[in-house]
Amino acid sequence: MNAKAAPPNMTPLANPGISRRLAAVQAPIIPVVGAWTRNNPGTLSLGQGMVAYPPPASALAAIRDFGQQTEQHLYGSAFGHPALLALIREKLRHENRIDTAAGVDVMVTAGSNMAFLNALLAIADPGDEIILPLPYYFNQEMAVRMLGCTPVGVPTDSAYQLDLSRLRAAISAKTRAIVTISPNNPSGAVYPEAALRAVNALCRDFGLYHISDEAYEYFTYGEARHFSPGSIPGAERHTLSLYSLSKAYGFASWRIGYMVYPETLTPTLLKVQDTNLICPPLISQIAAAGALEIGAEYCKLQLPELAKKRAQVISRLQALKGLCEIPEPEGAFYLLLKIHTGKNDLELAKILIDDFKVAAIPGSAFGLTDGCYLRISYGMLDQAQLDAALERLVNGIVRFAG
Repeated sequence: MNAKAAPPNMTPLANPGISRRLAAVQAPIIPVVGAWTRNNPGTLSLGQGMVAYPPPASALAAIRDFGQQTEQHLYGSAFGHPALLALIREKLRHENRIDTAAGVDVMVTAGSNMAFLNALLAIADPGDEIILPLPYYFNQEMAVRMLGCTPVGVPTDSAYQLDLSRLRAAISAKTRAIVTISPNNPSGAVYPEAALRAVNALCRDFGLYHISDEAYEYFTYGEARHFSPGSIPGAERHTLSLYSLSKAYGFASWRIGYMVYPETLTPTLLKVQDTNLICPPLISQIAAAGALEIGAEYCKLQLPELAKKRAQVISRLQALKGLCEIPEPEGAFYLLLKIHTGKNDLELAKILIDDFKVAAIPGSAFGLTDGCYLRISYGMLDQAQLDAALERLVNGIVRFAG
């Protein structure tokens, strides 16, 4: 038979096509808004969630002589570089009250987005359901759909706090996990310890996993405090905790995150990691070890400046009272506006860039479909830029919604 001929009873296709699973996944919104922004020079971005400060000098010093040793060019452990893992375990014990010698293990990943995808591959099958409190982090919803699972969005209250009765009601025979993000992206809400304990207990009682995303653990303001559900006695059997260096250490491009998970998942996660990554990039891990040697104090030194920006954002947005709902964020570096208008948030985001040269992220990307929302991120701009961006934002919303 001619190698190019179609098998019997099969009509040749015009092209091989694409994955049906991927076709059902939303396009990542950050590149879309980024492209609109690049097409409008001079636009100030309140869009992408990054910090303005760089990694600590200790991170760069740690890799100054990288590459001089032969073993630095070889594959390493799928779980992570031993020196970095030791620092992570100590950090978890001291800061998060998680004992990594008691039924849990640790894996370094290329950012916490990868940790989330690894976790789903390990615990879920196509057709399973993953509960995501609304608003969700869009990359997590995308990951759920990519794996052929179903994201189940559960509304939160007007301050974006968890609604335990709704979470419980959303559990079905297909549910595999409940995801919490605290401090939250995109709302800036910080979930109280009592609420996170209740979610963790719900997962224990129903035989589910609790995936706790703690990428913004150091970014809290006022009386708000971060809590790690993985520290709860007995939680080690059903809790996966995700962490990242991207925000706290100005490490966005280095792609270093890590995951704490029940040790029973180790063989499964090893399959995932070895297939997808083999091992985390060593140069990034050594830089991360240099950062963790300085520790959380590096991030905490940056918080007063972020707190000033947060206050500046809240103050400037008061001009929109009556046009918007403006819940005050307790954590991260985001604020989620709900604009009182029947118009489309994607349309508003495009108008703000085209006509007012300020970028924000539409709330529909985070699963919010009951109105017009915008996520404001204030971590990247200095105070003068932020002031100018907020003036443009306010003028645009007044014009759009008025």
